[in-house]
Order: sequence, then structure tokens, then C-alpha cells
Amino acid sequence: MIPRTIFTADYELFRDTVRRFIAEHIVPFHADWEKAGQVPRELWLKAGELGLLCCNVPEEYGGMGGDFLHSAILIEEMARVGATGPTFYLQSDIIAPYLVDFGTEEQKQKWLPKMATGEVVVALGMSEPSGGSDVQAMRTQALRDGDEYVINGQKVFITNGHSADLLVLACKTDPKARGKGVSLILVETNSPGFTRGRKLEKLGCKAQDTSELFFADVRVPVSNLLGDEGGGFVLLMTQLAQERLVQAIRGVSSSEAALEWTKAYVTERQMFGQTLGDFQNTRFKLAELHAEVLAQRVFVDRCIELHLKGELDSTDAAVAKLVTTELQGKVMDQCLQFFGGWGYMWEYPIARAFADARMCRLGGGTAEVMKQIIGNAILPKVRKPVAA
Repeated sequence: MIPRTIFTADYELFRDTVRRFIAEHIVPFHADWEKAGQVPRELWLKAGELGLLCCNVPEEYGGMGGDFLHSAILIEEMARVGATGPTFYLQSDIIAPYLVDFGTEEQKQKWLPKMATGEVVVALGMSEPSGGSDVQAMRTQALRDGDEYVINGQKVFITNGHSADLLVLACKTDPKARGKGVSLILVETNSPGFTRGRKLEKLGCKAQDTSELFFADVRVPVSNLLGDEGGGFVLLMTQLAQERLVQAIRGVSSSEAALEWTKAYVTERQMFGQTLGDFQNTRFKLAELHAEVLAQRVFVDRCIELHLKGELDSTDAAVAKLVTTELQGKVMDQCLQFFGGWGYMWEYPIARAFADARMCRLGGGTAEVMKQIIGNAILPKVRKPVAA
């Protein structure tokens, strides 16, 4: 294996802390959380006590003042054990940056410290029943009425939707405009007129609470606007590189874990007087997967390096998400095959990882959206003049 060079000894000490936390507080209980469809609130508080939430939020706002490498470690170690339930990455690495980068001082002081301790769980309200990837076409509206916004609409597929105390809600403050009509507004879930729908029953990631959200004349103060009115679409675009890098890290780490489970299984499984690992087909298939995953690991580590320097652009982040999540699906499918009938049993980690992996080609932008982004970058459209 090509040595990794992005983590110093101090980061590896942090990794040891993360591994102990996961082994003690997550692994023994994750199957129960899958049945319940939700992670208990106590886990968020325990993670907050150890400084595992909002790692790269500045200390003045309750974070540990770390960097994205701390986040990457937590994402990797969760992926290695198939712990898809605790969505710490969503709170820390997708939502918190909106407040850090674009929030007012009052908004930062009010919410970030409680997000770092786990007292407040946050969700991002983007997807709607009428369309997911076309954010500019959303229908949820927030219309100005004096010093308040009045919000009406519906969201769906919202991770943390059932447990969230606070929403970063994407909505239209100008219904006639597309991208320039989108704004981000902070909405507390105890606001009158806000209701949660059912917890959605999913193919995988079963311990995540994913919900429908409804807004009926929900009133929030104008001071809850995040950034500028009409500037929400631009804010969303600025954070997508990190969101897609998070998915890429999860994808390659999950693939590595699946390969380890499979290697252990095939070296023990007896068949026709030898182990499954003795067959040439097994060795060739796993050699192929090992080579592809190793190449993706080196690529993702390089993307992390660029991101730390602020040099990872949206196209390269889209490339990282596309190739790692596509490979993740391939790895899970082929590794499950080696387990035979046992691989189809939910009690085996490979079965859960197979189901969980399917979401990764959807979340943070579908594979088709990633291809569109990449295609637009490498093959700019040239509009031909219309003949008179």
C-alpha cells in the first residue's frame, strides 16, 4: 500500500480517540439504531464532549479550531465500520461552514457553540418532491411581511429532519426568479406552522432519520436570513466542493473496508477442498479491486491536500465524487458476491454496506449531475449563430 502522507502524528492521536469513541459508543448499538430509524440524542452530546463535532469551527465559536483533516479522520473511521447513522459530517462539514462563512456575528454566537456540543442538531432543507437536483426551481417560498418572512412549502429526503432543532432552509424570496430568487433562512423547528412528516423508510442508511418537512405560514424574523437575500444559490455553490469531497472520502474508505472484510472471509471459507481465496478468479477479482481502490485513495488524498489550501475547484470535486462512488458500488457488488448467500443476510456488514452505498451516487448531486458539471468544464458549449 502506498503510504499516506497527509496526516502527522498529532492527527493520528486524534484518530485513536475517534476509533475508541466509535468502538465504545457506536458499533455495539448501530444495529438497534437501524431498527429504530434514528440515532439517540445522547450520542450527539457524547461526541460534543470529546470535541468530535464542528472540529474546524474556530474556538471563539465553540469549535476546536482544527482543520478539515480532523473532519476527514472522523468521516473515514465511521465509514470503515459502516456507521452511516451518526451524520456528524452533515452538521460539521456541510452545514456549519454556512454559518462560519456567511453568518452574522449574532447567528454564529447563538448557534455554533451549541452545534459543537451536540445540544443543537441541524439539517439542510433543499430537496423538494417536485425536483431534487434543480435547486433553482424550488417552490418553497419565504415572502417578506414587515420584519418577518412567512414560509410556505414542503421539503423531502431531509437527513436529520426528524431530530433537527434548526434548519438551514433554501427557499424562494423572489418566486419569479430562478437562482437569483433563492435565499437561505435559519428556521427553528419549534416555530408555529412547522411540522414533520413521516420518517422515510429507505433502502439503506437506515439509522439516519430522513423526513418530510412542511411549512404552513411559518414566521421567522428577517434577522434569520443567512447572507444576502437572493444570494442563497451562490452560497450553496460555494460549499459544494467540500460536500462532494466528504462523499468521496466516505466512498473510498467504505471500499477499503469492504475489501478487508472480503479478504478475511475468503481466506477462511472452505470450498472444494481449498479456501475461496485459493481460486484464481477470487485472486484476480480482488487484485483488480485493490488496484482501483488504491488509485482512488491516492487521488482523494491529493484532493484533500488541495482543499486544505483552498485550491480544490468544483469540477475536480465532482470528479472525485463521481469516480469514488461509482467504484464503491462496484466494490460492494463484487465483494458481496464472494460471501454467497451469507452476503445477502443483513447481519453481515457487507449486506448493509451494499445497501448504504447506493445512496452515495445520489446524495450531494447525482452521478448524472456530476457528469454534466465535468462535461461543461471540459467541453464548453459553442452556440452556433442562427441563420437569418
